[in-house]
Amino acid sequence: MLHKMKLMESPFNRIKNGTKDVEFRLYDEKRRKIKVGDIIEFSLLPDLQEKLNVEVIELFRANTFKELFLKLNMSELEAEEKLKGMYKIYSPEEEKKYGVLGIKIKCKV
Repeated sequence: MLHKMKLMESPFNRIKNGTKDVEFRLYDEKRRKIKVGDIIEFSLLPDLQEKLNVEVIELFRANTFKELFLKLNMSELEAEEKLKGMYKIYSPEEEKKYGVLGIKIKCKV
């Protein structure tokens, strides 16, 4: 199945150059449909012209972003820093409502 998502420049480029292999999202209705083996087409914000296809190779579920970061072996300090960035995108209320998802990906050539 093909899923379409939008990404800001920094994470888009990090996925493209191979330095980012897990994308973090709310576990909302749209993300509940994602399965291992699916393809995600990321479109680069703001104009959505550049696209990048990745394959989903593993999924990680948690109740909170911090719990997920720690589950993925981040240090407490690293998890706290990353959490600040996530709360610029998603609210703690959304996090509590939906839970969160880590999507391990690999670029399709």
